[in-house]
Amino acid sequence: MNWRTALFDLDGTISDPFEGIYKSVNHALDEHGYEPAEPGEVRSMIGPPLTEIFASLLGPLDDNRMLGLIDSYRDRYASVGYAENVIYDDMPEIVTALHESGYRMGVCTSKRADYAAKIVDMFGLGGFFEFVDGGDVHIKKYMQIERLVANGIEAAETVMIGDRAVDIEAARKNDIAAIGVIWGFGDRAELENAGPDHIVDSPRELLELLT
Repeated sequence: MNWRTALFDLDGTISDPFEGIYKSVNHALDEHGYEPAEPGEVRSMIGPPLTEIFASLLGPLDDNRMLGLIDSYRDRYASVGYAENVIYDDMPEIVTALHESGYRMGVCTSKRADYAAKIVDMFGLGGFFEFVDGGDVHIKKYMQIERLVANGIEAAETVMIGDRAVDIEAARKNDIAAIGVIWGFGDRAELENAGPDHIVDSPRELLELLT
């Protein structure tokens, strides 16, 4: 393996964002007159963009209604929800060790970049990541990686690390290797169907594979 750059998903890979996302989704639903979502409904959808979460909960929505829901979600998430993230055990040590071993590291998340950067900094990891790349409405993860490659990431030397099929599929579309992690929100079957190069069960196993 000649990987020199590691792209990390954030939600479900570095940290558990469930509480903040769940409460912010229900805040948005309440503000727009919808019934609250059940925890299991939201948990199963963490990873893809917000547009997909609300469409899965409510069915097809016009742009104005969708943007209104997202604005309401972000009102709460920007002030409270982002801080409800909980970092996974061993991840700070893994990130530190990879940095010390010479990896160039970045975050590639469907979450908006400014929120993602606040979360990474909250955990004291900002100095280890060269960049934090985030999504937005109508921006899919494969587009983000495509942009990173266009801006100088060497595809043949890069590996994407994430917990959902969308992470693996986005890497594949850009000829980038992919590692699925099963401590997040996607199960083994979902990851296997997406075709990663490897699946790991723990952050320690991830470190062993990368080094």
